[in-house]
Amino acid sequence: MKSLLLTALGLVIFKPAMAQDSTDTKNPLTISGYAEAYYNYDFNSPLNNTVPGFLYNFNRAGEVNLNLGFIKANYTTDRVRANLAFAAGTYVNANYAAEPGVLKNVFEANVGVKISQNANLWIDAGIMPSHIGFESAIGKDNWALTRSLVAENTPYFESGVKLGFTTKDEKLYLAAMYLNGWQRIQRADGNTTPAFGAQITYKPAPNVTLNYSTFIGSDKPDSLRLMRYYHNFYGIFQLAEKFGITAGFDYGAEQKAKGSGEYNNWFVPVLIARYSPSPKVNIAARGEYFQDKNGVIIATGTEHGFKTFGVSANIDYAILPGVLWRVEARNLNSKDRIFLERNQDGGGQLAKKDNFFLTTSVSVAF
Repeated sequence: MKSLLLTALGLVIFKPAMAQDSTDTKNPLTISGYAEAYYNYDFNSPLNNTVPGFLYNFNRAGEVNLNLGFIKANYTTDRVRANLAFAAGTYVNANYAAEPGVLKNVFEANVGVKISQNANLWIDAGIMPSHIGFESAIGKDNWALTRSLVAENTPYFESGVKLGFTTKDEKLYLAAMYLNGWQRIQRADGNTTPAFGAQITYKPAPNVTLNYSTFIGSDKPDSLRLMRYYHNFYGIFQLAEKFGITAGFDYGAEQKAKGSGEYNNWFVPVLIARYSPSPKVNIAARGEYFQDKNGVIIATGTEHGFKTFGVSANIDYAILPGVLWRVEARNLNSKDRIFLERNQDGGGQLAKKDNFFLTTSVSVAF
């Protein structure tokens, strides 16, 4: 009888333990999604209902549309990770125009293996988010509704192999990449020139992030090879619980001709301040300047090239968990008349120096 009681007691103790262990087991596969619909009013009323060509997000004017929607599968274990996401939207149409076939809809597709048992050292390969810049294609992750000029004109994605290392205290991240080009999944026809990237991210304190990223390569056929050297600096400073600042400066240089020692250069400073009066409300303001007088990235065909100031202000409201409503006013002002305005009287278009936008969006993340 004593042995039966002890056995029964052991089962009572053992069964809850088994149940607790089963609930603690984490499923390595997760499915997530994101969709952001928008309406963008361009006060210049472009004839083709499309905003200036150097803006790739929210680029349709005067209509309700989908900027970005995707479904993503993520698989993560201690030594292996993988991501696969397919996307649609006007962001995809604009940014993947150079990609063939089904690649136009591949938002992310990569695999990674941890190659050290004792260190956080990974090799990842495939289609990945860009290592350049503090803004991503996923709107809810950015302080401003629209993307800055520098984000719109640097890669949102890249394809290649990355070696990444994170220190045990997670304060320092180092990465080196072999890439197929400047925002390329498939290498440009006739190009065999390798492209490389590097990234250093340092977090000296929980409220400070400092980053330096680089790109070296050519995005043209070998017969027209122009080497490009790009540097991206930014810092994110959460100065108080409700107030933060992001400051960035980018500088690029590209050869004027194949084999030349002379370079065309461009630079872009940007500053964003955000105030959060409550957990559901964020307010942000942005100032920026983009100078590309030789038209390396943004060609205008005008006397002074692309020399444009931008200011914007937005307010965000979290309607429900995962549901975000945003409104933004933005103005761009250029040294030359590079913006086209619909001529309401006689048809056609007129060139002017400024462009004003009013944009709103609703996004859902799950």
